[in-house]
Amino acid sequence: MSAAFLAGLVAGYGVAVPVGAIAILILGLSARTSFRVGAAAALAVATADGLYAAVAAFGGAGLAGIIAPAAGPLRVVAAVVLLGLAAHGLWRTWAAHRSRRAPAARTGQGLSTPGRAYAALLGLTLLNPATVLYFAALVLGRRATVDAGAATAALFVAGVFLASATWQLLIAGGGTMVGRALTGPRGRLVTGLASSALIAALAVAALLPD
Repeated sequence: MSAAFLAGLVAGYGVAVPVGAIAILILGLSARTSFRVGAAAALAVATADGLYAAVAAFGGAGLAGIIAPAAGPLRVVAAVVLLGLAAHGLWRTWAAHRSRRAPAARTGQGLSTPGRAYAALLGLTLLNPATVLYFAALVLGRRATVDAGAATAALFVAGVFLASATWQLLIAGGGTMVGRALTGPRGRLVTGLASSALIAALAVAALLPD
């Protein structure tokens, strides 16, 4: 059983560590708002990773064939959502700079509350079909995880969730440190523009063929 948990940890870090649009979003949220908002977003990503790992661990060999046909459309939807978030972040950053107010002051709007951040990041992460295909390939490649029963599969899922949560919370903490270092209007403008530009670039990259 411990082997399944360790396998889940490795798999979770494998999918969480590469820096992509989600990591940039968490970093930017923490920098512009607070660690509570960033942590909520981080736990949302870990929840999605855990759900996909559970689907893969309990879903069996037919999973990849069911998910694969939807990969293309879901990539387009994810890219559109990312572009919308980038545009919204750009608008809020510029409006706050013009009014000389921090974006976090507009509490309750956008992704500036923990609840909104959790819901948005959970939905966005679930739009990535590559995650469930990744976990399905790992699970199917380890017959011990598939054949040992529900307890072993649950330990694998727990390992995935723990790995993803610790990494995403580390990113959120880093964003908070950046935000404290760049508390002035110019610093917030730079971080907001950089975050929006990176998210937009990653959204365009998601539409390009592999």
